[in-house]
Formats: sequence, C-alpha cells, structure tokens
Amino acid sequence: MSLFGTLRTPRHLVFGAGQRHALAGYATALGHRALVVTDERLGVDQEFIRLVDSLKQAGLDTKVFDGTIAELPVECIARAVEAGRAVGADLVIGIGGGSCLDAAKVTALLLAHGGKASDYYGEFKIPAPVLPLILMPTTSGTGSEVTPVAVVTDPDRAVKVGIASPHIISHTAICDPELTWSCPPGLTAVSGADALTHAIEAFTTLRREPTGTIVHEHVFLGKNALSDNYALLAISHIVSSLKRACDNGSDIEARERLMLGATAAGLAFGTAGTAAAHAVQYPVGAMTHTPHGAGVAVMMPYVMEFNRAHCEPELVEIGQAMGLDLMGMTTFERASVTIDAVDALFASVGIPKTVADLGVVSSQLPLVCEQAMGSARLIKNNPRPIELDTMAILVEAAFSGDRASLRATATTR
Repeated sequence: MSLFGTLRTPRHLVFGAGQRHALAGYATALGHRALVVTDERLGVDQEFIRLVDSLKQAGLDTKVFDGTIAELPVECIARAVEAGRAVGADLVIGIGGGSCLDAAKVTALLLAHGGKASDYYGEFKIPAPVLPLILMPTTSGTGSEVTPVAVVTDPDRAVKVGIASPHIISHTAICDPELTWSCPPGLTAVSGADALTHAIEAFTTLRREPTGTIVHEHVFLGKNALSDNYALLAISHIVSSLKRACDNGSDIEARERLMLGATAAGLAFGTAGTAAAHAVQYPVGAMTHTPHGAGVAVMMPYVMEFNRAHCEPELVEIGQAMGLDLMGMTTFERASVTIDAVDALFASVGIPKTVADLGVVSSQLPLVCEQAMGSARLIKNNPRPIELDTMAILVEAAFSGDRASLRATATTR
C-alpha cells in the first residue's frame, strides 16, 4: 500500500508552562464578544478568574457560562447556547476538562447553525464552519482541544453519541501543564489512561486503501503515516509520566510530559480514530456511571489481545515506544510483553481489571454487545472485523477477566 498521511489539526497549537497567558492575544484576533464555557468548580478558581479578567482587560465583552456538567447532557448545552445568544457571542472559549471542551464545541456549532445537537449526530453533518473556538484543557486526557469530535449524553439515546466533523476542530488550542497541577490522583489516573488508550487505538486502527476521496468519506481515516508519529510520541510520554504524576502531583516534569502525551494522542486519534475499546465503553459507562477513561482503559488490554493477529507488528512498535526490553523474543512474545505492560501500568494507577469491577452484571452482557455494535464509526475502525458473535467473545473475556483465553485463541490462529 502506498505511503499516505493526513492530519486534522487546529490552526494554532501552543504548548508549555505559562502559555495560558497567550489567551487574550488570540481571542482579540478572533472576536469581540466571548462566551467562556467551563464548570462550576473552575468558575470560582482564582486562576480561571484571572484568565477571564485578561480577556476583559484586552477589550472583549466576556460572558462566563459555568454550568457544564460531567458526561455532558444536551440540556446543559442548551443553557450554554442561551447564554451565548443573550450576549451575541462571536467567539467561544472552552476551559476545563473534556466535558467543558466538548460543551464549547457544540455550543459554537449551535450558535453558528441553530437547531439541536441531535441534528448533527454522526459524521460530516455540520454544513460549514462554526464560531471561532479556543480550547484550553485543565486535564491531561481527552485531547478534545485538538480533535474533530464532541460526545454528548442524550436522554433519548441509550448511550452517549458523537458529533464528528472537521468544522469543530478548534481554531486555537492552548495547553498549559500548570493548569493540571491541582488535578487529583484519581482524575489524573483515568484521564491519563484515556489518553494512552487513544494513542494505542490510533496506532492500531484499520489501515484503509487511500483513495482520492478518502478524506471526504471518513472523519476518522484510520492508521496513516502522520498520525502514527503522534501516537508513538504520545505513548512514550504517557508511559514515562502517568504513574509519576499520580504518585506526586507536584512532579512538574511528569505533569508536562503527561499533558504533551495527551495532546499528541488527540492529534493521533483525531485523524486516525479509535475503535473497539471505545465502542464497548459507551454502553458500559451508561450502565455503570463510571468515568470514560476508566472504561476504555479496562477494555484496552483485552482489545489488544482480541486484535493481535491483525496488528501484531504494531503491538511490538508500541512496546518499543514504551521502552520495554524486547530483545531475543519472537514477535508473538514481544506483543505479549507489550500487552502485559499496558495492563500492569493501568493496574498501578488503580484502573479496575474487568467490566464486572465497574459494575456490569452478567445479564447486561448481551445489551453491552448490541449497543457497542451500534457505534459504527468505532467498529468500522477496528483492525479485526467485528460481528455480534465476536463482540460477545471480547466482552465476555473482559467481564470474567480471562484475557488468557483471547491470547490462547491468538496462539492457535
């Protein structure tokens, strides 16, 4: 297959300690009336207040909406849109974790094009650019500051649903690791585990035939030469920093490397996409009300085993990026060591071992499989084709904790 690569990225991406102070300069170039989307906790944070003051001092009329709720119910977005319309916002700034950034994306969409969030579910449903977006993460996890997707919770849907379009990629992303210093260990763990899952899935997604129209047929294009570089960069930084950042939130180098890794993972999956681990998490998360990052991380070692026959060389490259000693082993053994190392890293930061540990009960497994198969944009990206019966094998292993059964299947393929 010929060499092919694509990136879908912000126009400006700024990373580094203290770079939050660049916010006003970018904002004044994009609009006059800014809606700042955040949550209640950040809304009273002194550093957040200073950032808002810097916007006002730069001459922007600035309105703060601090009503973002975790998991992002659509009614919360409706209130943000009302706030934006009331002030005639021509610029949206999202500051906070993944839910705040996704809320800002959908708010900018609805302020520009009207309607309801549900009008845009799926891929390529947004007809034209949205209001200018500046996104500033305060966690090292979702990578939403650089991706073309926002995920919301709709009461009419059993699982969370995505809006995917290059039009909701931010104009400017500002990633300042100093904003993550107060992130508690538990949130650091699930956010960082989410980011590592993004990178691993992006690196092992299906590689499609690069037709001349592929970029217009898929928001998430699958594995490619450019996204691969960001995925490996992310894996290297996250693996070396996740446990350190969880153990000592004041470890400045770990915080910096973890945020850089999370942003690089966003750049990787923002083009390549994610796959089965995310597909299974959506119903599991809806059933158990557990964090997204915990759910995808639980699934990741099982998915790596499940997919192994279709991406074994990539699993070896992941192990090399992790810094593992893989000398003198067969390819199969190297892939096995890599999967074991991912599993061990997640365990070291408190990620549960099974979906049963998250609260799934055996009677729910058929529904988990059925709803996971409904995430078409994720299922079509998986390197191993999945049907309902093979999804059941994966989910049952993740429920029982029997990862060895998936490895045994791979051994006899």
